[in-house]
Formats: sequence, C-alpha cells, structure tokens
Amino acid sequence: MSRMRKLALVLALDADEDGGNEHSRLWVHDINRGRQHYGAFHSLVQELRFDNARFAAYFRLDKCQFEALLRVVAPTISKQNTIMRQAISPEERLSICLRYLATGDSFRSIAFSFRVGASTVAGIVQQVCSAIWDCLLADYMPVPDTSDWRKIAMGFQKLAFPNCLGAMDGKHVVIEAPPSSGSVYYNYKGTFSIVLLAVVDARYCFRLVDIGAYGRNSDGGTLSASAFGTALRQNTLGIPEDSILPGAEHLGPMPHVFLADEAFPLRRNIMRPYPGYNTGEKKVFNTRLCHVRRMVECAFGILASQWRVYRRVLCVSPEVAENVVKATCMLHNFIRWDTRTAPMSSTGTSATEPSQGLQNAPRLGTNNAGREAVAVREKFAQYFISEAGRVHWQDNI
Repeated sequence: MSRMRKLALVLALDADEDGGNEHSRLWVHDINRGRQHYGAFHSLVQELRFDNARFAAYFRLDKCQFEALLRVVAPTISKQNTIMRQAISPEERLSICLRYLATGDSFRSIAFSFRVGASTVAGIVQQVCSAIWDCLLADYMPVPDTSDWRKIAMGFQKLAFPNCLGAMDGKHVVIEAPPSSGSVYYNYKGTFSIVLLAVVDARYCFRLVDIGAYGRNSDGGTLSASAFGTALRQNTLGIPEDSILPGAEHLGPMPHVFLADEAFPLRRNIMRPYPGYNTGEKKVFNTRLCHVRRMVECAFGILASQWRVYRRVLCVSPEVAENVVKATCMLHNFIRWDTRTAPMSSTGTSATEPSQGLQNAPRLGTNNAGREAVAVREKFAQYFISEAGRVHWQDNI
C-alpha cells in the first residue's frame, strides 16, 4: 500500500471516530444531564402536586393512590447508587411507567420528556409493570375461594341473574408483528395481537385473567387452553354447590354459571345465548344474559379509556406486552377497589394456582356435558319468564 493511500485511510478513520460515533461514545448525553432541573419528573410533576385533578389526569392515579402504590412497589423497583452515577429514584421510575401506560407514547417520546435514554425507559416499563403485578396480586386479584364466589353471585343477583359467578369475554390487544412469528399472532380482524381473557364481577373488577394467548386463537380455544378453563373442566375452582333459584324450588338445584357470548362453548357452568333469531322464553333469556354480560364489555371499555396504551399499537415484544396488560388490569382493580376497606381477599392465593394439581382430575364426557348444559339453559329460560324470576323491563325490549 502506498504512503498516500495509508494517509488517506488514517484520516478517514479519524473522521469517523470524531464524527459518526460521537453520540455512541457519550456516557450521558448533554441534554439528559439536565434531567434533575428540566426533566418532566423534576419540573412538571412537582408542579402537578399542587393540583390533584391535573395530577390524576397526567398519571390516571390521584396523589393518594400514587403514594399508596409507590409504598407497595418501591422496595422491588429501587436501584442502588454507584460511584459512577446516581440511580433513578423509585418515584421517578413509577412516574415513567405510569405515563407510558396513560398515553401509549413511544419509549423515545417518554425519554425526551423525562430526559433519560430510550433504552432506560424500555427497561423501566418492563420492570415496573412486572413489579405492579407481583406486588398487588395477592390483595387485588386473588383467585376467589368458595366464599368469595358466593359474594360475587350475590352481586349478580342484584342484577337479576342468580347463581352467576362472572361475565367472561376476550379482548385482542394489538401489537407489532413479532419477527419470524408467521401468522400465530394474526387475528380475524387483520391485526397482530395477544388475547386478554377475563372474568369480571358485578363491580367491573377483574377476578380472573389469562393473558398472552396467540391472536389467531378463538375465544373458546383460548379458554380451553387457559389454566382457568382447565380448572373449570376439572372442577377445582371451588365453585359453590348447586343451589335453588329464588322462588323456583320446582326447578331443583341449579349450578353456578359464567356468562359468555357465542364465541364460547355451552357447558354446565358456561351459559351462552341461544343462536339465531328467537322469540318467547329464548329471547327473554338472551336479553337477561346480555344485560349482565355487558359488565365485562364495560370493564374493557373502562380499561382502554383509563390506559390509552390500548389505543395504540404496542411496539414491544409479546412478553413485554403481556407485562403491560397485567399491570393495567391490576391497576384497574387497584383504582376501583375501596382503599378504606380490606382488599378483596385475605387468603393471598396466587392467580396461577388453578393450573397446579389438575392432571389427575376426572373429565366429564362430551355428550353428557352437552345435554346437561342444554337442560341448564332451558331451566334458566323458564325461570326468567316465571313470576319468581321476571323483571319489569324484560318485556319492553
């Protein structure tokens, strides 16, 4: 190689090191060095503390709820300071995560606002979402035991549907197509998604959730593959024994049921509407079922309205998207639960327990279960047109 070519190569390498890789060699960007003076947490958030309504509009939690949540998750999300730099405080980390959930903005937009790195925001969102789910699970979404199921049924009885344990439905959470995933996340709506399968009580609170199923699966397929569906088939959920409907001793003991739409199978403990156009008692049954099943639809609406991340395409991996959905469902219960009383349950049962110890439980025969499910639905239909089960508005719809 000639002397001139060697000199040109050296100059080109020097120019590349001085120019092209300037930002990659920075420990902290100059703009981010002003985080403690100009970052959103150290400036705007501190001003919002003097206005609770604007604080709640910014984070979707008021100041008291924010502080209560911080006390619970702070030990899990705290980081240790080093001689190289000062760690981001738990309060700021929680603020970054809640702002992402409340807006659905990109990690880069959140990073510019809080004056941190985009990769830092990505790590914070994943860690804090996981901490919210783990720290609040035992108090705000435990698996109901038999006594809890009875309380839930009492709530639905006030809505004129006795022996009901919950309204069930699935929601597609739109995500960016994962690399090399083929069509497993591609759903019938023409988007890529993971599925949130939820059982909701009469207070719009999530009592059981299954998150992360492939978007191409139907609601019935998602239920069948979930821990909840397995526990329901094998009768390990602690569902109360069959009981008499109010004023309908002639119908005999009736099972406790979950209400669902046409996408779910008809089973002894799952009631779905009569298909097609109906009249008479079948139409009344469909009306009463839809009147109660709206609870889960409303819960999904509240969830998407509260946390605007559901209005965007989640440009994250399915694993991170699952953590995001878990956190928002838990925060939904956390906000709606009356903090002046005890949490939902004091048992501390984990929501993953239904999947344990289910392998040896007996299964019902498909044909027998189908005939029994049809008989149960017919008895409910008869009850709703009887004097004991009739409500004044059902004939006007």
